[in-house]
Amino acid sequence: MESPIRKLHPVSIWNHFSDLNSVPRPSKKEERIIDFMVNFGKKLMLETFVDEVGNVIIKKPATKGFENKKTVVMQSHLDMVHQKNSETVFDFETQGINMFIDGDWVTADGTTLGADNGLGVAAIMAVLSSNTIEHPTIEALFTIDEETGMTGAMGLKEGVLSGEILLNLDTEEDDEIDMGCAGGIDVTANRSYQEETTPTDTVAFKIVIKGLQGGHSGMDIHKGLGNANRLMNRILYHGTETVGLRVSNIDGGSLRNAIPRESFSTIVINANEKERFLLKMKDLIGLIKEEFKTIEPNLAVDIISTDIPNKIMDVATQKVFLKSIYTTLNGVYRMSPDVTNLVETSNNIARILVGDGNIYVACLTRSSSESSKNDLTNALTSSFELANFKVELSGSYPGWQPNINSEILKICTHLYENLFGEKAKVEACHAGLECGILGQNYPLMDMVSFGPTIKGAHSPDERVSISSVQKFWKFLQQILKNIPERNS
Repeated sequence: MESPIRKLHPVSIWNHFSDLNSVPRPSKKEERIIDFMVNFGKKLMLETFVDEVGNVIIKKPATKGFENKKTVVMQSHLDMVHQKNSETVFDFETQGINMFIDGDWVTADGTTLGADNGLGVAAIMAVLSSNTIEHPTIEALFTIDEETGMTGAMGLKEGVLSGEILLNLDTEEDDEIDMGCAGGIDVTANRSYQEETTPTDTVAFKIVIKGLQGGHSGMDIHKGLGNANRLMNRILYHGTETVGLRVSNIDGGSLRNAIPRESFSTIVINANEKERFLLKMKDLIGLIKEEFKTIEPNLAVDIISTDIPNKIMDVATQKVFLKSIYTTLNGVYRMSPDVTNLVETSNNIARILVGDGNIYVACLTRSSSESSKNDLTNALTSSFELANFKVELSGSYPGWQPNINSEILKICTHLYENLFGEKAKVEACHAGLECGILGQNYPLMDMVSFGPTIKGAHSPDERVSISSVQKFWKFLQQILKNIPERNS
């Protein structure tokens, strides 16, 4: 039976999106989606090739009457964030996304949807496969590994593209046109610790934090959402201070660019402290739920009896570790002094793994200011190094500096107002778009970013508005029709 999603309008976009979502496409494992896109381009008899890092480029000649207009690069990334609810049985490596319609939204069954950035990819495919849409010469750029390092954009060589205008289709509000974005850097802390044999006079518990919204660690970082790693640290710290709790293992969060939704730990306490521990935890959990009741109504913290583990962390390292996480900034570091309501600099404590004598902490720091990014990086490094961690800085990428005199920006804002009877929000965003990186090798390329409305990106709550896709498609076609002539 044909999926009802394939019957949504515009049919071409939804069919291409459905095809995309049948192909597993995790970051850094894009071989299958690369082959899929190459076959797509070749079936259309269009010039198609893969560059040395894995980006797919498909070129389409201008339609009649548009030969003298500037060449347009249409760009989206092929990879998607893989997140699922803990109770969802799903294999991202082998299964296609299970989608369904919920009112005006398309969403997925317990997993991320892949609308980020699959809807952008599908829209470009719809332009490439159309025989009726008017457009200038198109260079379709499908980058890889945007979500975990932007290595596709970083590896794109100078001279591969000739386009003068770039349309990035990776913005997630349909009334917004972006002209700038944040850069980022990965801050990773590691240290070893001495394991001790668990005392015999103990009882063990598994602490489970789940039900948080999670979300995009850039676009959602200012919302005050719960971070499962921070909440777990708060609980463990309190238990350590009140009843001498000892940590055996911790497994919290997943991807650097996703606000952690879940965390799991195994702890032990002296058997004589059991009732006091449970009472203290009940009080603390009640306080936490009260703090987050408005924004995280589904937060659940469970404390479950479990088998006693063989090993626990030595007490000295445990105290230093928990204090280091307490002092590590999570959330907004600085708001932009120049752009109203824009987060300039932030950090996400994304992943914590403790066990087998090793501690691993992964953060993603974002900023539209290189100096502020370096300042926060120094602060994080200092906090971790004081706790005897070895800190590695990697994956640094630049922000995209706004150009208020951009020709394509003026065209887009004018068209938006004419089409929809209101002004678009012209903004810079706190997400990491690829425009800043692409601009390093193509400094003269004029760029804007826009897209349909997507909510809950990087979480299993990800969904895209059906009516918004229709609006986005109408806007995109008008932009292609109004690209200016080449300079003589």
